[in-house]
This record gives sequence, structure tokens and C-alpha cells, in this order.
Amino acid sequence: MKSKITGILIGLIVFILLIIGCSSLYTVDYKTQALVMEFGKISHVETNPGLHVKVPFVQSVQAIYIGDRVYDIPASDVITKDKKTMIADDYVIWRVTDPVKYYQTLSGIAARAEERIDAAVFNATKNTISSMIQDEVIASRGEQLTNIITTESNSDISGYGIEIITAKIKALDLPDDNKSAVYERMISERQNIAAGYTAKGNADAQLIKNQTDKTVSIKLAEANKLAEQLVAEGEAEYMRILSDAYNSEDKADFYNYLRSLDTLKASLSGRNKTIILDKNSELVRILYGAQ
Repeated sequence: MKSKITGILIGLIVFILLIIGCSSLYTVDYKTQALVMEFGKISHVETNPGLHVKVPFVQSVQAIYIGDRVYDIPASDVITKDKKTMIADDYVIWRVTDPVKYYQTLSGIAARAEERIDAAVFNATKNTISSMIQDEVIASRGEQLTNIITTESNSDISGYGIEIITAKIKALDLPDDNKSAVYERMISERQNIAAGYTAKGNADAQLIKNQTDKTVSIKLAEANKLAEQLVAEGEAEYMRILSDAYNSEDKADFYNYLRSLDTLKASLSGRNKTIILDKNSELVRILYGAQ
């Protein structure tokens, strides 16, 4: 009986020690920080991932995720400076930067943080768009508008230990009753811009064409001038060569003899072979051996 009681006590002690051992250990995950609490107050913050030890039954642990989170904000109506209504649909990427402040102000609850983010981003979006006319809002969509809203939103939530990495308008639309008029005006403006570009392009093209035609004309005139000069020089050289070739009476007579033969040969072409010559012509003298 005594040994049985001893076994029960040993088992109970082992069980209690096991509970105490398990209660004294905790883990910190990647992208997580642990607030170690003593009687409801923060003792210290454990930032290193891995297995850690705490005082059982005295210390408790509150894990805070510090990685990036995405929050989709419901679409809301905003009014531009020129009193035009637009529908802004934002989304936010945010994270915890100060776990202690985040726990103290929001009890470490993400839903409460998103409530504050919702209000901050809505106010920033409303204030930003209300300071612009509709055309400026449309022209600023993208990085410019995102940077303005993100900066202004962070100034409103800096006391909660959280940071908005980006507050971006994923859709900026018009109410259905305004869409047609705005789209038609935008199309007309773009058509006017396109017409301006087309007119300028045509003017530039005509200017280039005129300049090219002028250049071509100058080049052709210079080429023709050079060609005529070369022809004239060639003819002069030809006449000089002829003059040198027939610069004596015998050479001149021989030249006249060849020319007469060429003339006779040309006259005998065709079907008609009859030639009427003057008795004193050079051909008669050649044909009949006249002296």
C-alpha cells in the first residue's frame, strides 16, 4: 500500500515538473517579436527567433507579428476641388514597427489597427483629392498620388507603433451618371492633342521634304554643270586630236578620202543603189581615178 502511494506521488511530481517545464518554455517565430509580461506589465521584448525560457506562472508571452500585412479598404466617395464626385478604392500594406507601443495602444489586435488605418487613409485620400480639380486627380494617378496619401496617412497613425508602407488607390472611378460626359470630354481633348501632333508632324515632314528637294536640285545642277564641262573639255580634246592628226596637206587629203568613202558607203544602203554625182565631186575623182 505504501509503495503504491509512493508511486502515485512520484508520478504526480513528475507530472507537475512536466507542466512547469512546458510552462517555462516558449518560441519566437520568424518575423515575430514576443512581449514577455510580468503581472500584466511588459518586462522585456524578445526579438530573436527560436526557443526561450520564462518564469512559469509569473511571466506570460504575447506574440506580435511584425511582417507586412495587406488590408483592403472599402471604396468610398470623395469630392474634388471643383466639386466633382469620384469613387476611391484603396488598399494598404502595413506592419508593426514598435511592438510595445502597438500593444499598449491597440492591445496587439490587428482589427483595431486596421480601424485606425481605415480612418487615416480615408482622411488622407479625401484631403488630397479635395485639394485638386478632377483633371489634376486623373493626371496624378499612380505613384504621385500614392506617395502623398501614404505620407499623410503615416502622420496620423505614428502614435500606434505601426507604419503604412504604401496606401495605394487601386481604382479611382467616376459615378455612373458622370462617366459618359467625362469620357467624351477626355476623348475630345485627346483628339485635339493628336490633331496638334499630326499637324506638327505634317509641317515638319513638309519642311524636311522641301529641304531635301532643294538639296537634290542643287546636287543635280552641280552634276549637270560638271557633265557639261566634261563634255566641252572632251570635245575640245577631240578637236585638238583631229587637228594634230590632219595638220598637213597629205593627211588632210587622206582624211577627205576616208570621209568620201564613208559617205559613199552610207549612200549605197537600202534598195536604191543609183548615185548621181557631179563630175567635179571628190567621189567621181576617187571612183574614176581622176587627177
